[in-house]
Parts: sequence; C-alpha cells; structure tokens
Amino acid sequence: MALRPDAVTRKIGITAAGLTVAVVLAACVGIATRAEVTAGFGPGDWSAIRFTVVQAVLSAFVSVLLGVPLARALARRQFFGHGLLVMFLGVPFILPVIVAVIGLLAVFGRNGWLNAALGAVGLPEVSIYGLHGVVLAHVFFNLPLATRLILQGWQAVPAERFRLAAQLGLTPRAVARTIEWPILRQIVPGAFALIFVICLTSFAVALTLGGGPKSTTIELAIYQTFRYDFDLARAAMLSGVQLVLAGGAAVLALSIMPQVVLGGGLDRVAQRWDARGGLQRLGDMAVIVLGAGFLLLPLGAVVGRGLLGLGQMPGTVWQAAGISLQVAVVSVVVLLLIALPMAGWIAQRRSGGVEAIGLIGLSFSPLMIGTGWFILLNPVVDPISLALPVTALVNALMALPFALRIMVPRLRDTLQQFGRLSESLSMRGWPLWRWVILPRLRPQIGFAAGLTGALSIGDLGVIALFADPDRATLPLQMYRLMGAYRMEAAAGAALLLLTLALAVFWICDKGGRWGAEA
Repeated sequence: MALRPDAVTRKIGITAAGLTVAVVLAACVGIATRAEVTAGFGPGDWSAIRFTVVQAVLSAFVSVLLGVPLARALARRQFFGHGLLVMFLGVPFILPVIVAVIGLLAVFGRNGWLNAALGAVGLPEVSIYGLHGVVLAHVFFNLPLATRLILQGWQAVPAERFRLAAQLGLTPRAVARTIEWPILRQIVPGAFALIFVICLTSFAVALTLGGGPKSTTIELAIYQTFRYDFDLARAAMLSGVQLVLAGGAAVLALSIMPQVVLGGGLDRVAQRWDARGGLQRLGDMAVIVLGAGFLLLPLGAVVGRGLLGLGQMPGTVWQAAGISLQVAVVSVVVLLLIALPMAGWIAQRRSGGVEAIGLIGLSFSPLMIGTGWFILLNPVVDPISLALPVTALVNALMALPFALRIMVPRLRDTLQQFGRLSESLSMRGWPLWRWVILPRLRPQIGFAAGLTGALSIGDLGVIALFADPDRATLPLQMYRLMGAYRMEAAAGAALLLLTLALAVFWICDKGGRWGAEA
C-alpha cells in the first residue's frame, strides 16, 4: 500500500517547482523585453545557428556510432578490471570541461602527442581547432554516456535468452539480429536525442576549440554579443533561438526514450556464448583498448602536465579555487532545497508528467538564463555584484534533472514499502522525512549532491557573462591563463580543478553512503 499524498510535502514540492519555473520564466521575460524580432539575424548569426545544429548532429551520431561496438564488447567480455573500467566511463560526465580541453590539447593539440608521432614519421600535422575539434571534445564527453545507456540495455536482457541462443546454436550475427538489435532500436534514438541536446547547449568547448567565426555556436555568439558588443537585443534574440532548439530537442528526447521491457527472467548473471572465436575475441579487446585509451589518455595528460605546472600557478588561482568551492557549496544547498521537496511531490503522484519540470536544466541553457537575468537586474543593481549567487542558482537548475532521476525511484520504493506503517502511525510532514525517508535516501542524496558540486565547481558558463576582473572562479581563471598563453600554469590549475571536482564528488557520495541503511 502506497502512502497517500502528504499535504505538507505536496505544498512544499509545488512551491519548489513553482519557484524553479519562475526563475526561468523571469529570464524569458527579460529576454522578451529586449528581443527585436523585426531586426532579424545577420549572416554571422545564421552561420552560428547552422554550426550549432551541424556539430550537435555530428557529435551525437559519432558518439552513438562508436558507443555501440564499445558497449557490445564490454557486454560480451569479462576481464580483470571490467567493473573498474565501466565505473570510469562515468568520470568524463563530472569532469570539468575546461580540464578535458587541456587534456585533449595535450594529446591532439599542435604540440601534442599525436602530432609529435606524426612528425616523427614525416606526416603532416593535424589541427584540433574548428568543427572537428568541437566534435572530438563532445565525443570524448558523450561516448561514455552512449556506451553506458546501450550497455545497461543489453545487460537487462534475461540470461535465459542467451542460454537459449547457445542451445539453438545461433551465430553471433543471428544473436545480434534477434536479441541485440531490438534493444538498439529502443535505446539508440533516445540516446542520440539526449546527446544532441547536451551538445546544443555546450559553451566551454566552442569557446576554447571553436577556432574562428565559422566555428561559432549560438551559446558562443550570445557570449560574444554580450561581452564585446553589449548588444542585449541581439543576445536576447539568439537566446530565444537557443530556447526553441534546445527545448524542442529536450521534449523530443523525453518522448522517444521508452522503458526497455524484455519480459521475465530468473535474475541470473548473463553468460555470453556467442563470439567466442579468436578473431572475435581479439576484435572486442581491440575496441575496449582503443575506447579506454581515448578516454584515459587525456586524463593522464592532465595529471602529467599538471604536476609540472603546479609551481608556476599565480596566487590568483588559489583565490579562484576558494571562490569555486563557495559557489559549489551554495549550488548543492540550493539543489537540495529544490530537489528534495520536488522529488517527494513527484514520488507521491501516480502520473510522472510533472517530472518534465526537471527538464528545465536541459531545455534552458545557462547562458540563456544568465542573459535574461542580466537584462532584469541591470537597471536595478550592478549584475556583477550578484555574479556568484546567480551562478550558483543556475548551476543548481542545471543539475536538477539528474538529481530528480537519482532520487525519485528510491523515494517511490520507500513510500511503497513503508506506506502502510506510516499511515497507521499518522506520520506525516517532517517526522516522516526525518525517520523514514531521509535515512533511506541518504545514498541518493549524497550522489546527487556530489554530482551537483562537481558540475558546479567546473562550470564555465554564467560566470563568463558576469565576470568580475577581481573575482573569478577557477575555470574562468584557467581560461584567462590559456588566453595569456601561460599553458604550464593553466595545466597546474587544471590538475587542481580536477582534484577539487573529484574530491567534492567523492566526499558527498561517500558521506551519503557512510552508515546509511541499506
């Protein structure tokens, strides 16, 4: 018996959801007040729109295309370190974008390892800047996501199906056609749409690897219009286009990501008898080695170059690190104040339609929200004085979709399990949360808090609009060092940022799990 809707939880949840929507709608109002539809777009604006869509399509396509063989190889092979490698597939998701760019430059940049190897054999150098550089960086971030989504789908196949396929003597091609392909048809469209949305709202990648006017995204065009021209009307128009593209793609992603229903099984660990031949085993291991190398080499480069650059970091880097930690703490607090009551409200509803509110973080880009709030605040107060609070708030909204996905399923299970007992004890409101929900939700709260803190500490978005010359976050300070061609100091700052992001995630996640009830 599930718990009847709690009036207190419902009211607080509705209030939190209403405030979330109000923050975004206020930004939209600010944009609408300055948008001049009659002005139209120039050639540069249309070029930015085309480039945004093209790079997002290419990035999503390549990520999914490469994710299929990597997920298949991981699903078919068991080896020492298999679980650790799968776990590391989640690292790029919490990795600060600017840190990943440093790692990619170390491997694929002008003076990187790849060009050094090409030069040694007399081949021409390759450039990481431009469309191919942006796609490369997006694939680095989203290949693990595509792989995990596909791998989870194949791992959900009952073990009995693979046993039956082996008993029938089906070839690997037949297994792919009858078992694997139906799962791909369900998962791949949604994975493509999700990655497409993420790449549409990417900012730091285009800022560092765009390579010129022909490789400018809408987000970057908003930033350049805002910071260099201070043309709020044009920035508002571009923000509206970004909203239509990202919002429409987010709704499409939600609508085409079905639940994978495979029928019953006996919950046995799946054993794969297909593809046991030597060449097939060799091919799978080659795919795993190449995929792991592509993901881990940039991380190794960040650590190696960062250790050499630690001594060259100016004092402003440590000041920026302290500011980033403050922003991350505020973001986590704001996220929990919003997500917990919203999750409680959503979990008590039979319909999951209200979960769409959580898509705000995917539909509305940080720069769009920041632009709207700058327009609203500018006539009243100096927006720079509110740079850090606005940055923390927007970072919390960006993490909201992931936090709700993490918390709601566990909260629903808790209410289903303890609903009858709580009803009999008339336990509602804060006592219900204190004694029933929070103790069992601690691991999910810790994970969501760690994810939010890591994403916030590495974000280079809104703070780039509200940048204060005297107060900068660590990612912004890193970007300034890169712009001044102080790459050694930037590499040291990248290692510091990577350490802080992983430390924040580990402390929150470990703290949530420590002593928590199973």
